[in-house]
Amino acid sequence: MRLMRWRTRFARLRQNPLVRMGLFLTGCLFLLITPLLGPLPGPGGVITFAIGLGLVLQNSLWAKRNYVRFKRKYPKSGSWADWGLRRRRAKRRVESAGEKGASGN
Repeated sequence: MRLMRWRTRFARLRQNPLVRMGLFLTGCLFLLITPLLGPLPGPGGVITFAIGLGLVLQNSLWAKRNYVRFKRKYPKSGSWADWGLRRRRAKRRVESAGEKGASGN
């Protein structure tokens, strides 16, 4: 019950343009510090890149448009990006492909 209230509050908060801009800038900051963390031992650079990319894609219309172009040009890489961002559409696509494969056998 509390988790649901927290999610609805967070969803309402993310509709505020100032909050969205702050999240976008935070994502850009994560992307900018990724090359600094890359040479260090451990997965720090990969994690900061994934967090930054996720924040930028969720809060920028320009980034979303370029992401769609990338997915059309490189569908295999786009499916990996969908999986990494845990997009609902990717889950539906995998499920429908599984149903088609099961019915085709």
